[in-house]
Formats: sequence, C-alpha cells, structure tokens
Amino acid sequence: MGLPVLLIGKSGSGKSTSMRNCGKEFGLINVLGKPLPFRMKADNAMGSVKTDSIPVIMDVLNRAQVNAFVIDDAGYLLTNAFMRGHSNTGSGNNIFSFYNKMADEFWNLVQFVVHGMPDNKIVYFIMHEDKSDSGDIKPKTIGKVLDEKVCVEGMFTIVLRSEFIGGEYIFHTQTTGFDVTKTPMGMFDTPTIPNDLKMVDDTIREYYNIKTQGENTNA
Repeated sequence: MGLPVLLIGKSGSGKSTSMRNCGKEFGLINVLGKPLPFRMKADNAMGSVKTDSIPVIMDVLNRAQVNAFVIDDAGYLLTNAFMRGHSNTGSGNNIFSFYNKMADEFWNLVQFVVHGMPDNKIVYFIMHEDKSDSGDIKPKTIGKVLDEKVCVEGMFTIVLRSEFIGGEYIFHTQTTGFDVTKTPMGMFDTPTIPNDLKMVDDTIREYYNIKTQGENTNA
C-alpha cells in the first residue's frame, strides 16, 4: 500500500518551497497551475501535471513511475469544485448531497493512495491551514459540513506543519497542543526540522524501510 503524508501551513510559510531539493524521482500535481517559488534544475526537474480533477489525478498516480508525488495545493481540489458547483446546487438536501460528493471524492483519493498504489509510493498532500476561534489549527477545507463528514488529518499518520520563524522556514514534527501535527515515535529527533521535503522523504523511507523504484525489495 502507498503512504499519504499531509503538509499544512499558512500561505508563504514555505510549503511549496520545501520541494526545492526534490528531483526527477518526484512528480508534481499542480492543482492551480502556479509557478513554483524557486528555480528547478533543468537536468533533474520534477515532472508536472496541471489538473484539479480527482479522477485525472488518480489516473496519473496509477500510471506513475516516480517514487513520490506532491499534490500542491490539495485543498483547492475542494475549493475549485465548490466554486464551480455551489451556485447551481440549490439548498436543503441538495446542498448536503453536494458537500457529501466532494467529501467522498477527497476520501476516495486518499484511500486510493493507501490501497491502490504500490508499497514504494509516497504522496504528499499540501494544504493551507485554518485557525479556529479557540486557536486550534487544522487543514483548511470548505466548511463544517465537510469537516463533520471527513476528518482530513485523521486519514494521515504523518502531518507536518510549515512555519516561518526567526528568518527560517521550518517544519513542525510534533504538536504544539493547538495543531494537528503528528509523526510516528522516533521518526524525527527534534520538534522542528528544516523544511526540506526531500530530506523528509528520505527519513520516512528509512523509518518504514520503503524502497525506491529499482532498489532490491528483498534487501
């Protein structure tokens, strides 16, 4: 089974920038089609697909030859679907069915990674964060109806949170008590690490003994 990993953070906190050291062993699903905030090395660049269609994304992941994929920004899979369809949905049961359909599709995407992809594949879901009135921080979705149907962070064993502190971009690896950050015991030695997604990928693979494509899986 594949491994989904969640990365949340504010806009400008370094989520996309964390891909700067990722090379051709990574693929990118560019949901909004935005340029990356750094220069890619032409001889070692990530392959990129621009789409916000979950069925298309599942097809791309199914055919992928790379070891890891990044979906940036996965939250807009929900936002774009909502903006395209909400004005024609109506009210009452129709609006609940509309939200349920979006929740089902997002849930199906994560489940496809877990149950439909090979053991050596890791898919990183990048999403914006949302802060409640009580100060709790979680992935940003599109409303309480969706949150009540699908607890997004609950579908992930690994949730990192990006932040810009003291002039440095970092990832939180442990919860502050007010966010949903979580990583397996002993995966990371410190509560914060540099925001380097390639280093994170290497660490996850070493921890779980996940082989990259071409390695001897019997080793």
